[in-house]
Amino acid sequence: MEFSFASRASKLLSSHLHKVNKEERQNSFISLAEELPAEEFFPIKRLGEAARMVLSSDPAVLQYGEPQGYAPLRSWISEDWKLRRGMNTTADQILLTAGTQQAIDLITRLLVDIGDSVVVENPTSPGCLQVLGMQGANIIAVENDLEGLLPDRLEEQFQSVKPKLLFVAPSFSNPTGILWSLERRKAVLELCRKYEVLIVEDDSYGELHFGSQEADSRFSVSYPTLYALDAKGGGNQVLYIGSFSKTIAPAMRTGWAVGDERLIRAMSTLKQMADWQSSSLNQQILYFLLHESSFRWKEHLALLNREYEIRLKLVLELLKRPGFKEVKYHPPSGGMYLWIQLPQGLHSEALLRASMRLGVAFLPGSRCSPGRQADEYIRINFSRPGREELLLGMNLISEAIQEFTARR
Repeated sequence: MEFSFASRASKLLSSHLHKVNKEERQNSFISLAEELPAEEFFPIKRLGEAARMVLSSDPAVLQYGEPQGYAPLRSWISEDWKLRRGMNTTADQILLTAGTQQAIDLITRLLVDIGDSVVVENPTSPGCLQVLGMQGANIIAVENDLEGLLPDRLEEQFQSVKPKLLFVAPSFSNPTGILWSLERRKAVLELCRKYEVLIVEDDSYGELHFGSQEADSRFSVSYPTLYALDAKGGGNQVLYIGSFSKTIAPAMRTGWAVGDERLIRAMSTLKQMADWQSSSLNQQILYFLLHESSFRWKEHLALLNREYEIRLKLVLELLKRPGFKEVKYHPPSGGMYLWIQLPQGLHSEALLRASMRLGVAFLPGSRCSPGRQADEYIRINFSRPGREELLLGMNLISEAIQEFTARR
């Protein structure tokens, strides 16, 4: 039979990532497109030990758990983020989810009706745009500079429409890697208070910041989360979203949302309708890993940050080669992505087609902005590929760029 898909699903069905994933199965294909951490740094041995201990403890570990998530892990997150990130919260204000994408989906379905306006950064996460598109939101994109979202542009939109939500990622956003300044964080928070707009703060990459140990210790002071800034003033203006997918392993499927207890209770009820609960077993394994085992959480984060910085530096060196002489970029100080502006007149979708014929893929900027407003950009993932893949992949992209510039 023929299937009549909802109109809002059409863009999802045509996603280029389906083709990228199919092509990647070939041994010779290199993907710099995906949102993946490096497998070699997954704590496989420690996770195995934690799994054995949890599974041998009590058959009840395989029962249904609490819809809001495993309470000891929620308490651990509350304490750890208080100590390291200055975020005062309680376990009752935390909902464990199957990653940040589910948290975004839950808050969107909870608050956004078809036609409601939602403001996002331009560019922003493709996953966020997909969720908002499926919900039928009116997506309004506001420009960034290197310090973050532009407050004057944001206020213009707040004055012209009454948005339900503002989605932002102040620390090493996907795709740009921008780190908002403290002044910009405060300015955006004040505007949202003034116009009573709920902020959804995606901090998926906030742990991945480069630099010395001394710089690491100052990070939470110099760049506090919007949630921490808001809570100091006694506000409830921010729903904070985090995840272990980029720091432990994506397959553990554990993220969380932190916010006003009324929001968390409502999201928990909605989550029960979707899947009852995220994996209680995975949550218990994570708790054992983080709290009971010999695993060193801070040392693990430091390892990731050292290694990812090395990979970023390699990509930056490769960008100095003649084939990239017309591209522009701003090196990020954290995260997993490099946002590159192509030579004038070259569109990301056209370059992707040429690059895939050579055996490499990246994310075209057009997928990171409503209305293809970032078509002259591409996003490179530098965290997952190893040195050889980065060398070959960047060289192939350079060849594809040179094909276009030579014709011009």
